[in-house]
Amino acid sequence: MKLLVVGSGGREHAIAKKLLASPQVEQVFVAPGNDGMTLDGLDLVPIGISEHSKLIDFAKSNAIAWTFIGPDDALAAGIVDDFNRAGLEAFGPTKAAAELEWSKDFAKEIMVKYGVPTAAYGTFSDFEKAKAYIEKQGAPIVVKADGLALGKGVVVAETVEQAVEAAHEMLLDNKFGDSGARVVIEEFLDGEEFSLFAFVNGDKFYIMPAAQDHKRAYDGDKGPNTGGMGAYAPVPHLPQSVIDQSVDAIIKPVLDGMIAEGRPYLGVLYAGLILTKDGPKVIEFNSRFGDPETQIILPRLTSDFAQNITDLLAGKEPDITWTKEGVTLGVVVASNGYPLAYEKGVLLPEKTDGDIITYYAGAKFDGNSQLLLSNGGRVYMLVTTADSVKAAQDKIYTQLNKQNTTGLFYRTDIGSKAL
Repeated sequence: MKLLVVGSGGREHAIAKKLLASPQVEQVFVAPGNDGMTLDGLDLVPIGISEHSKLIDFAKSNAIAWTFIGPDDALAAGIVDDFNRAGLEAFGPTKAAAELEWSKDFAKEIMVKYGVPTAAYGTFSDFEKAKAYIEKQGAPIVVKADGLALGKGVVVAETVEQAVEAAHEMLLDNKFGDSGARVVIEEFLDGEEFSLFAFVNGDKFYIMPAAQDHKRAYDGDKGPNTGGMGAYAPVPHLPQSVIDQSVDAIIKPVLDGMIAEGRPYLGVLYAGLILTKDGPKVIEFNSRFGDPETQIILPRLTSDFAQNITDLLAGKEPDITWTKEGVTLGVVVASNGYPLAYEKGVLLPEKTDGDIITYYAGAKFDGNSQLLLSNGGRVYMLVTTADSVKAAQDKIYTQLNKQNTTGLFYRTDIGSKAL
């Protein structure tokens, strides 16, 4: 069969590459993708993620069996609804179900209504009311744009002044446009963060290995929040009892709640969790695979990914299996200046093969020489599996030290929390 993946980043590279590995899959198209993906035999389609009608026409004319939707903004724009109305299958939640991600206020309302543990909060569209709430609660405190902001709409403020400034930027300075027209201000939760993903169809769900992401730009969790600078899975020091508690107290009730609300969920649900002294609590929900967690979770999948998704779409019980061996770890290489202003056009090292995988997020061929150049904030990610976190770190960082990363940077401590 022929499949289509919508998106262009490292997440979509990992999804498409895993789908192409299925003996049932003849061809995988990625729209719009990035040039680095072609090195793995993937076919790019020059259609943007917002061009739903063109994507639908392409899927019909190329006999696409089903489409995997990668990015949050495509889901928030109702791409799955549009595909379904056109008689096409797409793996991802409808716009109504994806509101768990594209409105933090909605997600909070669902959690409160169905007893899912999360931080105390208030939602505001008026700056003066937001400021008064911050001053009353004190710091540290968390300020979030209600809508989608490319992973950058969250400020963990250590002082009241920082929190007020963040609220001012979102509500009055229009820093995130309509996404910041409302803000959710949350209690700061102390503990260790981890990511828990599940394949979902209604009330049936299948938990993936827990992962830990590194959001801050620089070593030691310093610098601004990014889309993610590296990750590893599973999390060796996280007890199975915590995973079980997270499933019982968070995943199951929120999915049952979405059914009760008339918004049954299909796709990948991503719960960003934190282990507090009172047990696991929700920081956020995403309505799709995370990036960079996808790149380190999917290499651990030992079953046929394409068959798994086909079964989920058909409402059948999928045979999903994972390796129990070792740890999979990945390090993101980004353009200098990311997540703020950054340059493009940096010459990239050769693609790695074998037991170190290269996933491309922002890469483009030079038109004349066909050299691969940087074309985004996060550029590529190296991923490997080894017996331990330390062994995986050694493999990745030895490889990175051999590469010419002039004009690029990466964290040197991915996975160190597990040591």
